[in-house]
Amino acid sequence: MRAWNWDSSWPAPAKLNLFLHVVGRRADGYHLLQTVFRFISRADQLRFTPRNDAEILLAQPIPGVPPETDLTVRAARLLQQATGCRQGATIHLDKQLPMGGGLGGGSSDAATVLLALNHLWQTGLSRSALEKLGLTLGADVPVFVHGHNTFAEGVGESFTDLELPAASYLVLHPPVHVPTAAIFGAPELKRDTLAITPADWQPGVGHNDLEPVACTRFPLVAEHLNWLKQRAPQAMMTGSGACVFASFSTRADAEEVLGQLPVGMSGWVADGLAEHPMANF
Repeated sequence: MRAWNWDSSWPAPAKLNLFLHVVGRRADGYHLLQTVFRFISRADQLRFTPRNDAEILLAQPIPGVPPETDLTVRAARLLQQATGCRQGATIHLDKQLPMGGGLGGGSSDAATVLLALNHLWQTGLSRSALEKLGLTLGADVPVFVHGHNTFAEGVGESFTDLELPAASYLVLHPPVHVPTAAIFGAPELKRDTLAITPADWQPGVGHNDLEPVACTRFPLVAEHLNWLKQRAPQAMMTGSGACVFASFSTRADAEEVLGQLPVGMSGWVADGLAEHPMANF
């Protein structure tokens, strides 16, 4: 088993939503969702350097993102506050996942910070306690802490784990940042899709209720999705966009379609993971 320590590189994988239904809305405005999260092999990487003070610093802040609002910094400070920890860390983030892409990159980074620093600082929180902390940072953070491909319900905190078949995914990245709040706040968003049970779901079942809104408001999303659907009719958007994807039974099939991408479109192939790389950490 791998030894995790201060010299380690800690993975923060992307996720795909294999379907995403909005089944209601709570009185506080939060949407009730049903979705299947699948982890894939494309990932950010994080490293941590111990400090002699209690400061949390991001070695290379993301342009346009103030460090105090960065999810990695917020996650580390939240762990300090929750545990009374007086240790600090410098966070080194190798960013491979696009922001505003619907791949959960920021949430995955935050979850990896919680898991890694809980171990490195020896703060001793259980994984379930870290999930609850993560939910205060964002609805997608708990599933990355949880670490298993899963059927999620509620606002992202109720899980029924799934065994998913091997698959490779072609992911296209439209050159546009889709703000999640704008999609969920759209008056035309369908919010009453009938709920299903985890036992009723299988690969290929369901759709993404956020997709029509994103395609209308961000034509580049529609353009990429339409191109992909012509070659893989089951293609859909992940999360609130902008990325769109299709599943293929072999990596060679996915790479063949990737090779047909016209100039001006970008994408990549990733394999579905059986679980998060730190699921049993």
